[in-house]
Amino acid sequence: MMLVDVFETIWEIYQTKDSVLQPMWDYVRLNHSETLRSPLFPVLLTVASYFVLCLPYLVCDIMGKKWPAISRYKIQPDKMPTTPMLLHCSGVTLYNHILLVFPATVAQWMWRPPTPLPERAPSLLELAGGVTGNLLLFDFQYFIWHFLHHKIRWLYVTFHAIHHKYSAPFALATQCLSGWELVTVGFWTTLNPILLRCHLLTTWMFMVVHVYVSVEDHCGYDFPWSTSRLIPFGVYGGPSKHDVHHQKPNTNFAPHFSHWDKMFGTHADFSYSKTQR
Repeated sequence: MMLVDVFETIWEIYQTKDSVLQPMWDYVRLNHSETLRSPLFPVLLTVASYFVLCLPYLVCDIMGKKWPAISRYKIQPDKMPTTPMLLHCSGVTLYNHILLVFPATVAQWMWRPPTPLPERAPSLLELAGGVTGNLLLFDFQYFIWHFLHHKIRWLYVTFHAIHHKYSAPFALATQCLSGWELVTVGFWTTLNPILLRCHLLTTWMFMVVHVYVSVEDHCGYDFPWSTSRLIPFGVYGGPSKHDVHHQKPNTNFAPHFSHWDKMFGTHADFSYSKTQR
């Protein structure tokens, strides 16, 4: 029992100790409370994050082979996105946001009360654990959803085929989705932090990280700083893994990690056609 008491005391001290994020959280909570409490904020955060994070890859796609130092990391170098392709994906994204995301945002603003802001900030461990937990839960949900939409022809043709219009993905193709898929992804992204009882700061960080890794998965470039290269042991799939899915649609169904595909025998590695960099 004495050992249990020691651990309880350590945990109480840990909980009462201010997080290193506390000064930043106090500042935004006290100075931008109305903005942060608005139901509009999470939606605006994810939409703004998406377009900002797509921008660097869009510049790479537009410049193409004029930047050899960048284009050498293109996974399918002979399949650069054309202007009509970029415009098509932008049009689908804007269409979905105008017809679905914007009305849903207004509905939240009208019907949901402002979100209460907790006084204490999460610890760095809680923040990292919450973001990782949300990514893992979403990975499981989307793996099942994705698998079924490829195996059941009606689901694929009706809802998912638009996302496979291009066999060489690029950043703006990330949200080239049917309205059903966009709503489903948005539902899980909103619900999962509630299920995991995450702090609001953790929730918002997860939303931004989720947008980033989704854009990176579709960017079409395997840079040395890609998430899949930074996380060891092949745990994380990254752009090369998802590029294979667009070339071989019955493989690599999980959006981020590799374990579900390996367990169900749908994992496929990317074989470089170029000299290893």
